[in-house]
Amino acid sequence: MGTVALAVTDGMLHFELSVAYEVFGDAPAAVAVPWYDLAVCGPQAVRVGRFRLEPDLGLDRLRHADTVIVPAWADVDEDPPAELVDAVRAAHQAGARVASLCTGAFVLAAAGLLDGRRATTHWAHTDALAARYPRVEVDPDVLYVDNGSVLTSAGKAAALDLCLHLVRLDHGSSIANAVARRLVVPPLRAGGQAQFLTTPVPAQDDHPLAALLPWVIQRLDRPLTVEDLARRARMSSRNLGRHFRTATGTTPLQWLLTQRIRRAQELLENTDLSVDAIAAATGMGTATTLRRHFNRTVGVPPDTYRRAFRARPRADPDDSGQPRPH
Repeated sequence: MGTVALAVTDGMLHFELSVAYEVFGDAPAAVAVPWYDLAVCGPQAVRVGRFRLEPDLGLDRLRHADTVIVPAWADVDEDPPAELVDAVRAAHQAGARVASLCTGAFVLAAAGLLDGRRATTHWAHTDALAARYPRVEVDPDVLYVDNGSVLTSAGKAAALDLCLHLVRLDHGSSIANAVARRLVVPPLRAGGQAQFLTTPVPAQDDHPLAALLPWVIQRLDRPLTVEDLARRARMSSRNLGRHFRTATGTTPLQWLLTQRIRRAQELLENTDLSVDAIAAATGMGTATTLRRHFNRTVGVPPDTYRRAFRARPRADPDDSGQPRPH
């Protein structure tokens, strides 16, 4: 599925590097799709956090990659190494999709890749990024920003969100979900734009919601109310709301809407159903209602989402590139 190159030099942080290596290094079990050819690129041996790392290839090989990942940069008060900045810029000019994790955004900004673009980084450093690079539109309120060929993520765990997003773009939601299951994380999290809360069903069999939530998910095409859920759970609406807050961090109605939107995404990605049919299948009633909630939650209309996230055909065996959104 193309080459992913991790761009490393002295001063990188190991957490974000490890996240990218874990996601792109090996395909999840039982996933029969061509996986990524992963390479660590850097100048000889480098210090990553407290560890010494021997790169596979030099930084000059970044320009041959389909996707370049720039992990977090430790000292944001200092300019990143010129050789790293130049190599990342050259890779993008050669057609690579370039993504930064956490404070790796400072490297992309130094390379001029974020000029005139919306971007994000760790919340503790968004002000510094905006002050140092005033041509960058810094958004401190999102987990990641996808500009097509240039992507940035917020701090730490958001690096995983962005890596899963890249897998979702390349392979579709089913494969990205398989990677997320292997890592024991939700495939999507709340955080703005094309993301929303994915709330797991409580694992304990004796949890008050353990039987209710699967029951609801099987009936998303029906006009369920909080009273319906409370009646099924054999508790008051107030008690139901309290259990939902504890288990999912949100209200019953918001959780229900999230599940309807998730189901709509799956149908948009994997079927040819019309928006009207998807609205009926997800309990939204009308296409107008679906479009309103979908656009507000995901950040784009259903038709746009379908074009961007529809399962892509596999590349020909002799095709060394990978699909990239532009």
